[in-house]
Amino acid sequence: MMASEKLFGLHATALQLRSQRMMMLASNIANAATPGYKARDLDFAKALDLARQGGSTANAVEGAVAYRVPVQASLDGNTVEMATEQTAYAENALAYRSSLSFLSGRINTLTRALKGE
Repeated sequence: MMASEKLFGLHATALQLRSQRMMMLASNIANAATPGYKARDLDFAKALDLARQGGSTANAVEGAVAYRVPVQASLDGNTVEMATEQTAYAENALAYRSSLSFLSGRINTLTRALKGE
């Protein structure tokens, strides 16, 4: 068990994984017009499970990345579907903010405990 996990539970790991997923989704959106670009996504539950089994978050991300299968194929081979990407990004951003809020509260609690308040 990592030191950060002892202090912050899984939220610290979850925050790192959500950040990685956000960058991946943003890359998909940025490449929506790139011919042949293959959209990728992170299976968050799988990545979190891999990280909990003692792997680094980098290894967990690598083991949980998959190419997205489009609902409707594009003629240029691009698999980015903007509605799907934007929805996934918004959901991930909300979960990221929730983890960040929890960690902020935990840090405030620890700070008060150290100050003896």
